[in-house]
Amino acid sequence: MNNLAGKAAEDYICLYNPIMENVTLNANIPITLTVIGSGDAFGSGGRLTTCFHVKTDSHQFLIDCGVTSLTGLKQNGIKQEDIDTILITHFHGDHYGGLPFFLLEAAVYSRTKPITIISPPGARKRIEDLLELLYPSTKVLERLIVDFKEYKPYESVHTDILTVQAFPVIHTPAALPHGLRITVGNKIISYSGDTEWTPNLIQLSHDADLFICECNFYKLKIKGHLDYETLKQNLSSLSFKKILLTHLDTEVLNNISDVDLDCAADGMVVDL
Repeated sequence: MNNLAGKAAEDYICLYNPIMENVTLNANIPITLTVIGSGDAFGSGGRLTTCFHVKTDSHQFLIDCGVTSLTGLKQNGIKQEDIDTILITHFHGDHYGGLPFFLLEAAVYSRTKPITIISPPGARKRIEDLLELLYPSTKVLERLIVDFKEYKPYESVHTDILTVQAFPVIHTPAALPHGLRITVGNKIISYSGDTEWTPNLIQLSHDADLFICECNFYKLKIKGHLDYETLKQNLSSLSFKKILLTHLDTEVLNNISDVDLDCAADGMVVDL
């Protein structure tokens, strides 16, 4: 278990960052979220792996980039060259395994637009290693302008339009799992990442305009993942304006008619 995930977020102080002065937090920015992939690592129900596309009038970003993400973006008419930022919750293939393909296409088509990747520590090395395994001797990162930003537990990372606060969650520790609380204008999108129940979900979801929550199973109890039964038992402790369940396994899909919370589906569009 990640011990930080069991501690209250109030025990930590989010460090002030002067870049925040350049972020328009109160702007009423129209935001559209498209579900690119809502499935688990095994493509249960024929769903693609985890990826959410968020678009404002001036910025586009991805929340996770699972191995099928580039295909999913193309299916939804979204171009990789239009993506400004990619957020990664943890280092499992169904959440960041699409980055080598995304970046390879960007390099092959001579992308000149910078891209920012916000993740737990170590993304650059992991991506370099993946690219070398998948496409030996293909120089990719050297041909792109990539700004790697790393977050730490309970602290925030800022760009000119996003504020991203990371909360440790309970999943495979070596994958450095986190949930993310993303502020865009005056809207908050929170995402649990992969996790079993942890009190950090309470702070993560607090007053979120959209809380995307993993619900891998219906009743089955598997370490590192949430099930619908457990989520329902703890639902009263969460505060959000809208919830969307994702990372759906065969068991929960087979019981989808008994799930009374909104479930993500590939291609679904949510306006905030």
